[in-house]
Amino acid sequence: EMVEYITHNRNVITEPIYPEMVHMFAVNMFRTLPPSSNPTGAEFDPEEDEPTLEAAWPHLQLVYEFFLRFLESPDFQPNIAKKYIDQKFVMQLLDLFDSEDPRERDFLKTTLHRIYGKFLGLRAYIRKQINNIFYRFIYETEHHNGIAELLEILGSIINGFALPLKEEHKIFLLKVLLPLHKVKSLSVYHPQLAYCVVQFLEKDSTLTEPVVMALLKYWPKTHSPKEVMFLNELEEILDVIEPSEFVKVQEPLFRQLAKCVSSPHFQVAERALYYWNNEYIMSLISDNAAKILPIMFPALYRNSKTHWNKTIHGLIYNALKLFMEMNQKLFDDCTQQEKAKSKEREEAWVKIENLAKSNPQVSSVCNHLSFVCVCVCVKPVLLNCSFLSI
Repeated sequence: EMVEYITHNRNVITEPIYPEMVHMFAVNMFRTLPPSSNPTGAEFDPEEDEPTLEAAWPHLQLVYEFFLRFLESPDFQPNIAKKYIDQKFVMQLLDLFDSEDPRERDFLKTTLHRIYGKFLGLRAYIRKQINNIFYRFIYETEHHNGIAELLEILGSIINGFALPLKEEHKIFLLKVLLPLHKVKSLSVYHPQLAYCVVQFLEKDSTLTEPVVMALLKYWPKTHSPKEVMFLNELEEILDVIEPSEFVKVQEPLFRQLAKCVSSPHFQVAERALYYWNNEYIMSLISDNAAKILPIMFPALYRNSKTHWNKTIHGLIYNALKLFMEMNQKLFDDCTQQEKAKSKEREEAWVKIENLAKSNPQVSSVCNHLSFVCVCVCVKPVLLNCSFLSI
């Protein structure tokens, strides 16, 4: 009834209501959250795991709805409310973002966003405290349930940053957002993180080089699904990159792409080769083919013959065809160089084999290896025979 009343009536939020409303919200919502249901196990996977739901949610939901109607009311006056919605209130609100119930985190996200929009004096404090949550998450706990929601709020905050960007905002990108890529639970919040990074680059293209170099620094070595996420984000960055900034990062960038194309994990190789289906990226490659083709060609040439997956073969042939159409002469030169290297490599191996054969000790080594092989093969048979006789 109170939610309906405050929604459909005007001039009902008078000054005496403000302290009562904030107090009502505080006593109902600010509480110690229960211990994590999986404190030391694998990170929560929203696609596989069922979230732990708050038993008191029907009650909590009404309180959230009532408070949101209060904040969104045309009668709401931030000048009066700022006496009661202060830094302590915001700090306690941020603590609740670690709730395991996604419904509560969704309401918290909306509530904090409304407070950020209406209370100019709290904006810097909110950003600072979110930074502190991220720092703890990256360097201490690596566990927090609300990272995705906090990044979603920041996405809309970044979108509203005035130009030119303040130094504090650039530091936030380089020291907070980019290190979030190295946390093992990246998949839980990666879409929101990538959105924030791209928003920064759309605001200030000069940040492209440090962002791309940081991504290459944090590039996963043994986690293929995470590598696919990095490739997704990198394509989003390339979609908004300025040609002048692309030139600065093209060589380290395509050295990494060459490694991805050579990956035995077909999804990594496939995702990297899909870059050649992007028209804007192809225009950038075409303008800088003289630098990029010599980097990419060896990986494409080798894997066109040796990669185990037939789909990858088709994508590689497509990439080679596009390169050939860009610059036929350079393509032919790269082909000849790669064939010459391949021949040189084969000849080097033949020399090594011949040197090994000419070694006077080779016959004794071969006899020893033959003896070892016989022992390895015969021993299990003897053991089996012994077992059967027993």
